[in-house]
Amino acid sequence: MGARAELILNHPDQRQAETALQLVLDEIRRLEKVFNLYDPESSLSLLNQQGVLHMPPPDLVRCMDDAGRISQLTDGAFDVTVQPLWNLYSQHFATYPTSTQGPGRSKLEAVTGFIDYRALEISLRSIRFAKSGMSATLNGIAQGYITDRAAELLKSRGFNNVLIDLGETRGVGHREDGTHWRVGIKAPNGSGMLSRKISLHDKAVATSGSYGTRFSTNGNHHHLFDPKTGRSANLWKSVSVIADDATRADALSTAFSNLPESKIRNIAKTLDVSVIAINGDKTFSINI
Repeated sequence: MGARAELILNHPDQRQAETALQLVLDEIRRLEKVFNLYDPESSLSLLNQQGVLHMPPPDLVRCMDDAGRISQLTDGAFDVTVQPLWNLYSQHFATYPTSTQGPGRSKLEAVTGFIDYRALEISLRSIRFAKSGMSATLNGIAQGYITDRAAELLKSRGFNNVLIDLGETRGVGHREDGTHWRVGIKAPNGSGMLSRKISLHDKAVATSGSYGTRFSTNGNHHHLFDPKTGRSANLWKSVSVIADDATRADALSTAFSNLPESKIRNIAKTLDVSVIAINGDKTFSINI
């Protein structure tokens, strides 16, 4: 799904480790056929093209159910139906590549009318959009979901000390020397330096940053959209979430990019997750 991937296994038998790695790669390829927007034949792409998908893959149902719960918990700050915004911004800046101005108000208002996670009908028999013109992206949760499926697969085969990085990172067990896995959080200023190092012991971390995919040259227009306004969220340069699983960490880091500190603190306390939010000289941490 366009992310660099790395898996580290601690195991005394190299052949068993190589077999397990191949199983994980096969699982990643299988799930990409479900979630990958760059594949016109993926399940998600077919849903977007047709507006309905009958007998959807169980993984698509499960991931969208997980997404819906995060949407409810964050009052819509996370919403998988923002794909029309991506299309609008992509087309706008393809037409005006040097512009620092985003799409106009009338275009934004027209597109945000198609954004509403509550208009996504999900069941084991079908997934459908309640409105014509809607489309979805799972780029804010699918990498975390796939990371968790890889972790479950490896644990089921007896690999209890694993570090998995599939765009989001999950540490299972510990390193070969018995210490916790250590993960660096990239500074959002483009320096290539790390803003912090954290320990992961049966935890996952995900980071969302405005530096990820920029549409405008000044960086003010990027892929982290506020579903309510249609504008790119610029409250934080980056938000990292540490949670028990990568699915939740991934979705929450996206949601928190749209929320002020007070709301982040309330949700983080309710869900018992840790947060590191950075914006210029301002950094706040919860439960770190």
